[in-house]
Amino acid sequence: MALRIVARGTWLYGGSVETPVDVVSLDYDWGFEVDRADGRLEDGQVPDQLGPDGVLYYARFQHALDPSEPTWPDTTGCKTIGEAKLLAERKAAGGIHWSESLA
Repeated sequence: MALRIVARGTWLYGGSVETPVDVVSLDYDWGFEVDRADGRLEDGQVPDQLGPDGVLYYARFQHALDPSEPTWPDTTGCKTIGEAKLLAERKAAGGIHWSESLA
């Protein structure tokens, strides 16, 4: 289980404080693993299928730029980096300025 930062960006918290955001890839369904660890799996619950790259992508605000695990994503898992960026942009008032992709 390896976390990899695949995109970085910044947004303006409160309209004035530049704050980091990133997109990470995980080779597992983070939410499913949290539910399993907490004993909260429902009958028949299965992990989300990984995307074509063999991972799921998650946006992070609170733990942005921290390469260590465990982590705590701020979005659901996405099959593409672009989808994860869109979810992040919906959460950041004023938009996000993305650096060049690291993937």
